This record gives sequence, structure tokens and C-alpha cells, in this order.
Amino acid sequence: MKNTITFLAGLIFGLGLIVSGMTNSANIIGFLDIAGHWNPSLALVMAGGIGIAFFAFRYTENKKLTLCNEPVHLPATRQLNKELIIGSLLFGTGWALAGFCPGPALVVLGTGNKQAGLFVLAMLIGMHGHDIFYKRLFNKAQEGN
Repeated sequence: MKNTITFLAGLIFGLGLIVSGMTNSANIIGFLDIAGHWNPSLALVMAGGIGIAFFAFRYTENKKLTLCNEPVHLPATRQLNKELIIGSLLFGTGWALAGFCPGPALVVLGTGNKQAGLFVLAMLIGMHGHDIFYKRLFNKAQEGN
């Protein structure tokens, strides 16, 4: 049952990305090009996503288990820290340069798109590099205390 729900959630998410045009990197770059030919369609998609997420999080925050009887994992803190800000800036920069974020890139990767393939490869290298860099940095901070 858990695998079926997971598959359906991923399928609905992927189809939503396709229908909304968010798998087209030109739409993303057009949204971010406020000085040129601005395309506001992403703002509508984001507003819809934020609206759904708002009510989903309100419903979930008092639950201990998911529909599949798995524990609910929500962020433990709501504070901004330098790691979150730096990560957000890096994410936004990659998003603006490539026109992809992880979800749409994985959907487009299924079509054999070379740009999406390059983005996903860079994303995986970046994730691995983060793990190595952050662990070294964290270990040095622990040794200093």
C-alpha cells in the first residue's frame, strides 16, 4: 500500500509539473527575467502550491503518523541560520542559470533531455560535495570545542 501511495503521489506531482509548464526551462528563465520578457505563469503555480501546502501542513502538524502509519517528520526548528541562507542562495542561483530545480529536472530527465541530464549530474556532484565539505567543517568545529 505504501509503495502504491508513493507512486501515485510522484505521478501526480510529475503530471502537475508537466501540465503547469514547469518542466520547460524557458518558462522558469522567463519568470526570473523581470527586466526582459517576464513570464508570470510560475507565480500562479507557486501560489497554488503554497495554498495547498499551507492547508496540508496545518492538517499534518498535529498528526503523529502518516496515512501509511509512518512517523511524521517535520522540521524541528523554524529559525533561519547561515546554512539555510547559503543553501537557498546556491539553490536559487542554480535554478536561475539552468532553468531547472530538482523535481522538474528529474521529470525532464526521463525524456532524455541533455540539459536536464547535465543538471542532475551537477546536482548529484554538489550533494556529494556538500556531504564531504559539511562533515569536514562540522568535525573541525567539534574538535575546536
